[in-house]
Parts: sequence; C-alpha cells; structure tokens
Amino acid sequence: MTASADRVQGIFNRIAPVYDDLNDWLSLGLHRVWKQMTVKWSGAKPGDRALDLCCGSGDLALRLAAAVGPGGQVVGADFSAQMLDRARERPQGFRPLAPIAWVEADALNLPFADREFDCATVGYGLRNVTDFDQALRELYRVLKPGATLAALDFHRPASAIAQQFQQLYLDRLVVPVAQQFGATAEYEYILPSLQRFPVGREQVQRAQAIGFRSVRHYPLVGGLMGVLVATKP
Repeated sequence: MTASADRVQGIFNRIAPVYDDLNDWLSLGLHRVWKQMTVKWSGAKPGDRALDLCCGSGDLALRLAAAVGPGGQVVGADFSAQMLDRARERPQGFRPLAPIAWVEADALNLPFADREFDCATVGYGLRNVTDFDQALRELYRVLKPGATLAALDFHRPASAIAQQFQQLYLDRLVVPVAQQFGATAEYEYILPSLQRFPVGREQVQRAQAIGFRSVRHYPLVGGLMGVLVATKP
C-alpha cells in the first residue's frame, strides 16, 4: 500500500464511528435518494450476485441487497476494517435482503474471480483510490459480460457559479459540521480529492478506453454529484 493509500485508509478508519451521522447532516438526508438512484442504474435484479465496492458503513450495500433479494448475494468490500465493523453492526430492518459478505479488500487488487458479479456499485469511493484507471480495470475484470457498474461520487461542476457554491458548501458547511463531530482534518481532504478526480467526460473516456460500453455520466444536484454508469460488453 502506498503512503497516499495508507493515509486515506487511516482517515476512513478514524471517521467510521461518526460517518453515517455526518452523511445525514451534510446531505440533509439526500444521500439516501442518490444511493437508491445508483442501485437502480446498476441494473440490480432479483437473484443477482452484486458487488458494492468501497462499501464504507454498508448503507449502499443494504440497498443493493434489497434489490437482489433473498435469492441473490451481495459482497460489500472496503479497505477500512473499522468501516466494515460498522457495516456488520448496521440494523438491516425488515426488508427481505440478500445475504451480505463483508470483505476487507484493496480496490486496486480485488480478491475476486474474473466475471464473478452481475452488477456493481461504488458510493463515494473512486475519488479516493490512488489509481482511478486500475480500479476501473479491476471492476471490469470481476463483472460478467453484460453487467453494469454504477459509481456515485462528488463531482466538479462545469459552471463558475456552481464551483463557487461547492467551495462555500465545503468551507461553510462541511468543515464546520465535521468539526462538531471531531473530524475536521479528516473532511478537509475532500476539496483536494475533488481537484484530482476526473470530471464526468473524462470518466466516460477512461471507462471506454478500458473496454466499457454504453458509458454515461449523469450529473446530480447541479453537477455537484454525478453517477458514472458503464456496461461490460
């Protein structure tokens, strides 16, 4: 693991206890809607074997488990052991869910067989990997032909006004709220990570270069969020 990867892993291990509460505060609860849209775009259907990469505390994986149902299977993979502990402890509610296996894994070297999954989701994870293209290559490898990836993340908007709003949102809301939870330093990394993260059209081009087809990037919230959707031919 590189020094950069080790730093990101440390960040997520430290914020694991407050991660869910912070997401609710910072998105006004809307992250649930965006995650449900991501599951829908993944094409998850009853009986599928599904992967939620960079699963964090498991919120998206549980939605995926509801979509594939008791006859399906879900693997929630993350490189933060503390996040996976939170995922295992998360209440599952009363919906009929697929069984979920929580696996500690490196997104750049997944411990899964070729062509293993019928669909995959990623929630706020690709922005944090040290090699975007390698993460996409690994996702491509483990997906079956015809399977779809849907990856939700923060995004750099195109318009200057939206960029200014995003800067204000990060400076005036994200960092102060994180400070209340004792996680200021951990959340200050978001803007630098956004500046490194490929914008939507670049994500599409790079996914196509790896081999994905029917690749689209759907902007959300005026371009502040986006979902990359790509299918393995």
